[in-house]
This record gives sequence, structure tokens and C-alpha cells, in this order.
Amino acid sequence: MSTLFQPCTLRDVTIPNRVWMPPMCQYSAAPEGPGTGAPGDWHFAHYAARAAGGTGLIVVEATAVSPEGRISPYDLGIWNDTQVEAFRRITRFLVSQGTVPAVQLAHAGRKASTERPWKGGAPAGPDAHGWQPVAPSAVAFDERHPVPDELSVEQIHEIVEQFRAAARRALAAGFEIAEIHGAHGYLINEFLSPHSNHRTDAYGGSYENRTRFALEVVDAVREEWPDDKPLFFRISATDWLEESGWTPDDTVRFASELHAHGIDLLDVSTGGNASGVRIPTGPGYQVPFAARARNETPMPVAAVGLITDAEQAEKIVANGEADAVFLGRELLRNPSWARHAARELGGEVHVPDQYHRSV
Repeated sequence: MSTLFQPCTLRDVTIPNRVWMPPMCQYSAAPEGPGTGAPGDWHFAHYAARAAGGTGLIVVEATAVSPEGRISPYDLGIWNDTQVEAFRRITRFLVSQGTVPAVQLAHAGRKASTERPWKGGAPAGPDAHGWQPVAPSAVAFDERHPVPDELSVEQIHEIVEQFRAAARRALAAGFEIAEIHGAHGYLINEFLSPHSNHRTDAYGGSYENRTRFALEVVDAVREEWPDDKPLFFRISATDWLEESGWTPDDTVRFASELHAHGIDLLDVSTGGNASGVRIPTGPGYQVPFAARARNETPMPVAAVGLITDAEQAEKIVANGEADAVFLGRELLRNPSWARHAARELGGEVHVPDQYHRSV
């Protein structure tokens, strides 16, 4: 029996297999008007196809807790009830296919207000629906990005409450799992890393101070999220800097603390907080960071990063390097990857009645 196609139960939610779809921004929401930040037909078709293809868990792309928290003006958000209603269409369909719907709650921090990648990804000014980014410190991500406004303590507390409100709305939208985005150089990651956090108050300096904001967000979301539903945290396990950055040792230490604060699974990625760094990519290149967190802490983990074929994914889970695998680009290429992998490995996935002739 394939380990990859065994169910995974976290709290009272059972995910039918360990083939999961990570959050991947589509940059396809309306940038203005009453439907700003709400998912539309593209989002429905995109997520529905992967659910029909047998994916056990789908984490909807980075969904901003405020308008200023979007990566681009075209990102999804969950700061109003119009967005909640639009998400319900997606979550209902995912559940009908046996897929567990999850959402990633996010704030982009100093990397906010950019153009869509296929438009070059440059900072978006007011004439392109843009705004002034904020961050722990007035330090730009790179020479292209503007210097962000440094957040006041009062503003930090307001963002914590925005995460809390977003969790309430995510529950109303029908999501079974919420994930807090603490990776890839966005706001929470910016607070965690000394590379981007130069504050001298209670939110900067020491490890304890730099992790304070993240834990306050976790506590606020966990207070709103029901006890029977899991809460994930996505982390960049390393900044890929030899000095002055967040390290794998920090990740292991923080994973235990997150677990104590009610996080049920660590979604382990890397990088994104420092520009110009060299990342030694290759098949499964981030899996060792996930494996270390799993083996040295009580936290279940999911691995991500150039996981592309069925045998590779099976070994990662069977060998205990991770509890599940996230497939990103591979699921963009092949929405039915889970069904094909199940056939190869002797596992089983949900197949819609309409597709039974293809089995």
C-alpha cells in the first residue's frame, strides 16, 4: 500500500492523501471596484481542476488580510464579506470532490504593491493601483523596491487584529484549514529575520523579540480558529545567508514554540527575504530542512520544492522526511498528477463519476 496515498488526520480533519497543492498566486483578482480581491472564474476553474484530479489538500494562494497586505493589486484578499461569499463557491466544490480546502492568510510587508510577474514584477505606483508598503524597518528589499514605512507598535497591533478578522472570515468561507504565511520575505518573515528587522524595541533585536509578532499572529488566529480544525505555518527555513539571517537552527527552535502555541503542521520552504543570494536548487532541495524539523521537534511537516515524480514523493513520505508533500509547478503542469501517481504506486484517489471512463 502506498504511503503517499494513506490519509492524514490533523485534529478532527482527515485529508484523504499526502499529495497537497501549495499556495501559488494567480494574480487574477480585480484590482479595484466591489469585487476587489475576490476570487472569480479563473480561480474556480484553477482549483476545481486540481480537486477533480485527486489532490488531497489544496491551499488557496496567499490571501491578504488587508488591501495593503497584497503582493500585487491583483491578489486575493479576505478583508470583507463580498470576498467571503466568492470563496464559498470554491470551498463547496473542493469538498464535493473529497478535497480539503485550506487558505493561506498573508501580509506582503515590504514586498507589497508590485506588478504581476508577467508584467515584470516592478513596484506598482499609484497610477497602477499601487500603494506605499510597510515593514518592520525602513529597509528596502532591493534596489528596485521602495523604502517601506516602518510600522509603529500601534500599527503592528492593528495587523495582528487583521489576521484575527481574516481567520473568522476564512471559517465563514468554508475553509477547513488555515495557514499563516511566515515565509518568502513577506511581513512575518521580515520580522523573524535580523536581515530585515533592525528594530530596537520589543519587536526587534533578540530572537525572542523578533519572533514576538509571529507568535502574536498565531495566538490571535488560533483563538478564532476552532479547536477541531488544524492551523499551519509556512516558514522559510533559511535566508540562505551565511551571516545575519534566519537560520535552520532558528527554524528548529521556532517550530517547537509554534507547536506549543497551537500550530499543527509546519510547511517548510526557504528563501525569499534576501535578494541576490545563491540557492543550490535541485530535486527535493528543500526536503532536508523539513526532515530536520520533523526529526528534532514534535511538529508534523510538509515538504516542498522540485518534487516532481511519484517515486520521489513516495520515498519522502515513506522514509519519514515529511508527513506530506506539496507539489507546486508540477500541479500547474498536470492537474491530475495525484490520479496518475496513484495508478503508478497502487494507491487510490477520488475520481469524479464523469471521469470514470479514464481510469
